[in-house]
Amino acid sequence: MHDQRTVRELARQYDRLAGQYDAAMDRIERWLLGDWRAWAAHQAIGWTLEIAIGTGRTLPSYRPGIVLIGIDVSLGMLRVAHRRARAHGRPVTLLRADAQALPLRDASVDTVLSILSLCTIPDVQQALREAYRVLRPGGRLILVEHVRSDRRLLELAQRLIEPLSVRFAHDHLAREPLPMVVANGFQVLQEQRRLAGIVQRILAVKPS
Repeated sequence: MHDQRTVRELARQYDRLAGQYDAAMDRIERWLLGDWRAWAAHQAIGWTLEIAIGTGRTLPSYRPGIVLIGIDVSLGMLRVAHRRARAHGRPVTLLRADAQALPLRDASVDTVLSILSLCTIPDVQQALREAYRVLRPGGRLILVEHVRSDRRLLELAQRLIEPLSVRFAHDHLAREPLPMVVANGFQVLQEQRRLAGIVQRILAVKPS
């Protein structure tokens, strides 16, 4: 059973941050992600679920024809996403929901996308099981996440800092999503790292 207390704490944390989140992210996202947010959006096909859509920073990058659903545990973040969607003329269904218990039918979407969210989800394995469940056969899982570095010194630094980042921000710095993606039945088509191995993008599919 996933940690509902942590989910509630995350919702309150991001409700408080919602008004300042974009200003803070604008300063670091180009350095952290480069163009990988746009890359992720361009891999989406058909009915697309964005997990932890936050303030909707990916919305302008989706191609025309994508039918988009966005979930987040924070109402404050969803309100900002709603305003961004209206400003960009981007139709989207926004739902307050938990990635560990998706309010969608089995095999109902073509894409599940997550950008910088697996680091805070309490039970990543459960979230990936849910992603697998709601994807149609042949559907795509697209991840862009900060992860455990593949460079020894950086990994040691991440492990030293992680207890504080988890305690104060529920942010796990040294998770490794790739083995979990494989363990949950996905076939990995593409994997790449940047920024000394601390950021990883993954394109995987649910086998047909």
